Amino acid sequence: MRLQISHVTTYAYRIPVEILPHRMMLSPRGSHALRVISAEIGCEPTPALEWTQDVFGNLIATASFLHPAERLVITNRMVVEQTASAWPIFAIAPYAHRFPFDYSSDDRRDLGALLTPEHADPEDQLGAWASALVHGADTDTLSLLKDVNAAACIGTTYVMREELGTQSPQETLDLGSGSCRDLATLFIEAARHLGFAARAVSGYLFDALISDDLSDGSNQHAATHAWAEVYLPGAGWIAFDPTNGRMGEAQLVPVAVGRNIAQLSPVNGRYVGTADAFLGMTVDVTVSVANQTADLGRKDGPWKLV
Repeated sequence: MRLQISHVTTYAYRIPVEILPHRMMLSPRGSHALRVISAEIGCEPTPALEWTQDVFGNLIATASFLHPAERLVITNRMVVEQTASAWPIFAIAPYAHRFPFDYSSDDRRDLGALLTPEHADPEDQLGAWASALVHGADTDTLSLLKDVNAAACIGTTYVMREELGTQSPQETLDLGSGSCRDLATLFIEAARHLGFAARAVSGYLFDALISDDLSDGSNQHAATHAWAEVYLPGAGWIAFDPTNGRMGEAQLVPVAVGRNIAQLSPVNGRYVGTADAFLGMTVDVTVSVANQTADLGRKDGPWKLV
């Protein structure tokens, strides 16, 4: 399935302000299941741009602006080919088929902090919640992870939260609700409590059920999305989306991975000026099925600035 994605972020100011460098994590991560056809980032006003990669291999664009402005518009457009199966079969190493299992010493060294829960759990609330999902001393590994994913999905209500930050897993359990980033964090921390290596993922979701009801084939309710991945020997990183109760990469377009959601902000930057100079920010995301000949203009390599 070929998808076309448009992601426009607009910052408005009452008067011209000095815009400090903005760090943009918007470029998609290609893989065996996701081929990047074209990707393009545009900024208004036009900045100087530097590309780097972080410790996880995410592509980072840093935009530096020369002149004050009353508005900053960052436009991210891409066309990708998503070929992940809706019913994936994973070649998990035989020794990891049953839970619990031990990662190899090399894997444990490389996975490092991705094995360790980040949120304190002094009353063992999260630990008890995760452990209750283990049915017996010898259980199927993938079935257990599916159960954790389903429990996070069924046991909570999805809510769209505009405020910054992520709830702790305990807050999400107490409230019985959370945003996609909150549910992803709950799943990640529960998986780590059980001994799995887990990481956060940000990107986009294409919901075919919504799009089927729209005459133009677009997903008008699209937005940036957050989910999780768990490392299983042999199979590698497996995607779990607790917001939608799904497993596997189908309908997902990953942009960045990290130890936690806080590391994955799509755009991060500041301005110099008074607090009342800032009027607000809007984000508009559209995901649609692309024409097979669609190409958003890859001319100077996979990423360019306009």
